[in-house]
Amino acid sequence: MSFTLEIGAQAKDFRLPATDGKAYSLNDFESARFLVIFFTCNHCPYVVGSDEITRSTAEKYKAEGVQFVAINSNSGNTYREDDFDHMVERMQNHRFPWVYLRDESQEIARKYGALRTPHFYVFDQSRHLVYTGRGVDSPRDASRITESDLDRTLHELVSGKKVSVPVTNPIGCNVKWEGKDRHWMPPEACDLVF
Repeated sequence: MSFTLEIGAQAKDFRLPATDGKAYSLNDFESARFLVIFFTCNHCPYVVGSDEITRSTAEKYKAEGVQFVAINSNSGNTYREDDFDHMVERMQNHRFPWVYLRDESQEIARKYGALRTPHFYVFDQSRHLVYTGRGVDSPRDASRITESDLDRTLHELVSGKKVSVPVTNPIGCNVKWEGKDRHWMPPEACDLVF
């Protein structure tokens, strides 16, 4: 069995605290036509380098019923700047157009099989996975982007088309697992595409 959710899999439920002081579960987003769940953090240069392209993609498709949900599963003990207080500060500073959830136990990262930050999962209206992988091909340096896989995927979906490339390898730092070396990945985790 693959570590990462496979295409066609049902979205996994969660109930996680957000930086806005509320707690959210999957059902809180049931009105969204399409749902983008992505694993992210506060410090990773691949996240920071692609935040604004992710923002513009979220804003571009909002009117089409696409909702974005960000989850930070990184250990705050590995990187203090990934703790909840820094998440709140980051959202206050940047006002991103998504809810930002804290997966302190890392249970949700394991359920989804999050490999890196950022790692995107796109679900259709029945919450089956239709895309997983990277957002863009150069998340660390937006000036070098030639492919925006997330934008292409969402454009195809809102146009009623089938997703042409459903799986790509996420590009970024690995998820920082509690109690492990900062470069450790679960042994069953591997690239999605060879």
